[in-house]
Amino acid sequence: MHFISNSIVIRQATVSVNGAPYFKGQPSEFKDFAKELYQHLGITYPKFYKMDNLCKLAFLASEIVLKDQDGEDIALIFSSKEGSLDTDIQHQGHIQDENSFYPSPATFVYTLPNICIGEVSIRHQLKTESMFLLAEAYQTAYIQAYSDFLIESGKAKKVLCGWLRMLKDDYVAQFYLVEKQGNIAHQINNIEQILNK
Repeated sequence: MHFISNSIVIRQATVSVNGAPYFKGQPSEFKDFAKELYQHLGITYPKFYKMDNLCKLAFLASEIVLKDQDGEDIALIFSSKEGSLDTDIQHQGHIQDENSFYPSPATFVYTLPNICIGEVSIRHQLKTESMFLLAEAYQTAYIQAYSDFLIESGKAKKVLCGWLRMLKDDYVAQFYLVEKQGNIAHQINNIEQILNK
């Protein structure tokens, strides 16, 4: 039996941790809220400002969940319906702009959704298993079974699971950490409670 030791939900300028209010920002565009939360967390990581919105969302959620973790053997399983579509649209706009054609390499690099896993891995020095799934909805049973397998097989001591949505300032991050100790059983009904908040 494994457990959910920590969870976070970021949505509409609010952050809750383990179901309790954690931070409430000013109603604004995501980029302004992300900067406000970043400053609230007291993080010093200049690369944050170069990231696209999907990476910033995953980065901020991971920062809070992994705050007191040593970073050793933590696998990452992220999932999304839209993937990098938010950045893909921006990049395509630059390509189609006849008056100012300049498809920026800085934007292009974020047209792969799994880049957010790379950003979190670099920040926390994670060198374990990782996977980014594109799916219409969170694949609860599959991700639960895969997380359990990673821990039972010794491929990871903990697994950070996350559902991300980022499209035109409609955003949500629902992350939870699975490990051998905790208060909430790692079961489908408990995962769905986190995802439905």
